[in-house]
This record gives sequence, structure tokens and C-alpha cells, in this order.
Amino acid sequence: MQDSAHPVNDVNLQRNLMTTFIQIAAVVILISYCLDIVGPFVSLIIWGLVLAVAIHPLFLKLAAALGGKEKLAATLIIVIGLAIVVVPGWMMTKSIITSITAFAQEVRAGSLEIPPPNQNVADWPLIGERVYQTWNAASINLEETVNNFDPSPREASMWLVGKIGSLVTGLFALAASIIIAGVSCLYSKSGYKASCAVASRISPARGQHLVNTSIATIRSVTNGVLGVAAIQAVLAGIGLAIMGVPHGGIIAAIVLITAIVQIPALLILLPVVFWVFSFAAPVPATIFAIYMLFVALSDNVLKPILLGRGVDLPAAIVLIGAIGGMIQYGVIGLFLGAVILGLGYTIISDWMQSGSDETADAESA
Repeated sequence: MQDSAHPVNDVNLQRNLMTTFIQIAAVVILISYCLDIVGPFVSLIIWGLVLAVAIHPLFLKLAAALGGKEKLAATLIIVIGLAIVVVPGWMMTKSIITSITAFAQEVRAGSLEIPPPNQNVADWPLIGERVYQTWNAASINLEETVNNFDPSPREASMWLVGKIGSLVTGLFALAASIIIAGVSCLYSKSGYKASCAVASRISPARGQHLVNTSIATIRSVTNGVLGVAAIQAVLAGIGLAIMGVPHGGIIAAIVLITAIVQIPALLILLPVVFWVFSFAAPVPATIFAIYMLFVALSDNVLKPILLGRGVDLPAAIVLIGAIGGMIQYGVIGLFLGAVILGLGYTIISDWMQSGSDETADAESA
């Protein structure tokens, strides 16, 4: 009797295994097709959700001030967000395009003049001699010097066109993310419950804690890092525009990028201040210098305020996340990379800390 039951059990086991395999394969195929369909929008959706988490406290305050009209509050957030991002972004892009076009026209017309370098340039360590020779050659014959570079001017122009196109695409992506963030704020309660449910399936004992830690990390990075960098870039752009500094949009963009990767903005703005003193009247130049010093050092005041409610992240994590995100996803990755890597670092650190705490409790018991 027992021997005759074994073949039946083996057949049932094989059928169950085959059924399970088919079910898993069907789910995997379905998920892969879904990921292929939404693939082009993944970074937009993720960044939109990140923004929604970051601005949710502001959304609640605005909705309460409007008498509980959440749809109106979400609409206002979208409109204000688009105005804050798109207008300065377009001005910066237009400034970059204008600067490159003017430079190319001057080179083509032969009217661009490069002043000869100072002899002290040759004394710079490591690169001084090469910089001096190239600079001196450009001051004598710019066109010939440019043609000697690899890649050729035509290839460099095509590269610049591609980068400008990526910048414009990134601006549109940021605009779309702001719209997604505004709409997501309307479903914040259900989204929080769904996130807790998913996290609880992964870690039943710490699911809600992981969600709350993730929210704190997102708000810390977006407010304390990205927010401070955006404020510094906007303030710097205003000062540069008022002073009439050429290529102010490019300088403001560099301030934004360097502030995100945790490089002091003073390194970018100090040479600009010295240059302004070379042509402007003493009083306006001094006011400009004081203003730019305030902009460069404002992060020392803003970061403790905005980071105080969140979690502290090593500067290296933000730096690697911002640079890696920009390489991988372009303009939007500059912001998204820092948040994602910071979130991963915080979750892993929290998980390791919880493991050590449990071990210590077990040993003490």
C-alpha cells in the first residue's frame, strides 16, 4: 500500500511544482512587460514621488489655510513649482545658448581676442607650462590653436548641441515631475498606507519604521541639500543679473551643481567678485562682494535649519549620488541620485544598527 502511494505523491508533487513554475513565470513575464512600458517614465515617477514626500508638510499647511481645499492647494503647488523651476531654468538655458552662440560667431568672424598670459602662469605646478603655451598660442592665432585640439571644433559643436538638448529635456522632465508630485499629494494617505503594507510584508516587525525613516531621509536630502543648493543658485543668479555679469546663467548653474556635490560655492563666486572689481565702481563692487559672500556662506545657516529635522548623511554619499545620478539620468539624475543613494545608505545603516541592538539585548538577557 505504501509503495503504491509513492508514485501518486511524486506525480502530485511534479504537478504542483509545474503549476507553481508556470504561475511564477507568468508573473515575471507580466512584470517585465509592465516595466518595459513604464521604463521611460520611471525616473519621472520616482522623482515626482520624492518631491511629493518632500513638499507634503507644505501641502497640508496650504490646504488648511485654504479651508481644506486639497485640490486647490495641489494646483497652487504645481503652478508655483513650475514657476520656480521652469522660469529660472529656461533663463539659464537661454543664457548658455546665447553665450555659446556669441562665442562661436566671434571665433568665426575672427573678432575674438585672447589676451596674452602672464609669465607667472608658467610657474603653476604640474599644468603651468602647458597652460601657458596653449594660452599664448591662442592669443597669437586662436583659430589655428582651436583646430589643433582633439576633438575637432565640429565634433565639439555637435557634443555641445547634444548637451544643450539634454538640458532642455531635463527641464521638461523636472516640470513633469512637479505635476506628478502635486497630484500625488492628493493621495498621500492611501500612499502611506500602501507603503507601510508593502514594507510590513518585507519586514513585519519594522515595516512602518522603515517607511518613516525613508520619509525623514527624503525630506532631509531634498530640503537640506537640494533645497539649499537651489536657494544659493537662485540668489547668485539674481546678483549676477543685477550686476550685469556676462554668462550669469552658466555661473548660476555651476553654483547649483557644486553646491549639490558639497563643494563650497565660494570657490566659484570669489573669482567673479575679483573680476567685477576690475571694471565696476568701488561702491557697487563692494555691495556685490558682500552680497555674494552672504550667498556663498548662506548654506552654513540654512543647512542646520533644514537638516535638523531629518537625518545626517555623509557628504561622500551625497557627492557620489549626485554625480552618478547625473551621469546615468542627466539633469534629473543630479537631484534623484543624491536622494536614492542617501535613502539606501540610511536604510542599510538602520538595518545594521537594529541587528546589533538585537544581538546586544540577547547577550544581556
